[in-house]
Amino acid sequence: MFDGSNILITGGTGSFGQKFVATLLSRHKPRRVIVYSRDELKQYEMQQKFQQEQMRFFIGDVRDAERLRQATRDVDFIVHAAALKQVPAAEYNPSECIKTNVGGAENVISAAIANGVKKVIALSTDKAASPINLYGATKLLSDKLFVAANNTVGKQDTRFAVVRYGNVAGSRGSVMPLFQKLVSDDADEIPITDPRMTRFWITLQEGVDFVMKSFQRMHGGELFVPKIPSTLITDIAEAVAPGKPLKIIGIRPGEKLHELMISRDDSAHTFEFADHYVITPSIRFVNSGSYETNGLGETGTPALEGFKYASDSNPVFLSVADIRTLSKMTA
Repeated sequence: MFDGSNILITGGTGSFGQKFVATLLSRHKPRRVIVYSRDELKQYEMQQKFQQEQMRFFIGDVRDAERLRQATRDVDFIVHAAALKQVPAAEYNPSECIKTNVGGAENVISAAIANGVKKVIALSTDKAASPINLYGATKLLSDKLFVAANNTVGKQDTRFAVVRYGNVAGSRGSVMPLFQKLVSDDADEIPITDPRMTRFWITLQEGVDFVMKSFQRMHGGELFVPKIPSTLITDIAEAVAPGKPLKIIGIRPGEKLHELMISRDDSAHTFEFADHYVITPSIRFVNSGSYETNGLGETGTPALEGFKYASDSNPVFLSVADIRTLSKMTA
């Protein structure tokens, strides 16, 4: 699918973008890979790692609609990964988060339609399901914009979908690197928010693979959710810092005790597949077709009434040993 194509990644210098680019170049032969982001230093550092002739680096902000239109000319596929993601920062700087996460989503959609991009996948978060914080609320709005965009393209072939998953092990801002640094600094104790806290976990490579496959699976309008394990915050601490005393510091502003990826209210629009779920649009599109069978010919079954996919009731939890293995992979 990606051979001979032009692919653009917004926020491409982040953890996901760098892994996506590395995977794309190792498995496929794209014509151009465009990294679109606003930090010139991160782009410079990334250029030292990726010097292939296909690489292009565009300085730009997703808030800048005209720059996005320039960057997406002749682009076939877009991965929209740019976002302001820190929950407490969003609570204290709401207007900035809205400008990037909501206004930026609108700009990506407009640029994709204007330039006839074939497919766009936007990255979402478990915090967008029944959100209680501003970051989650902006990502829910973004999700809704990308789904509804399929209804504004008319006869044009541009299609939009969303991928939602949980915390990424080893990514910038995740708790695992924080715990690892505390261990290396010989800290006396490990701070945790609440001993009952649970989270969904996925590796960076698994996230990239899921997005790539979602491009093949999508019809347009779907919200893809992978089946991934949960973890207890106390098990993460024990795996990374065995025997270290824990210091309970309380939940941060806007933080949930447990995360949710599919709410009970979404169950009526959800199909279960072998390794993922699909939340289908609540609105009808002219060219939507059936979501029960995806672009790879895989067939799903309707979720049970009242089904929810939450980190505390997830049937699959990582053990301390599993987390240790994961920690070594992401160190």
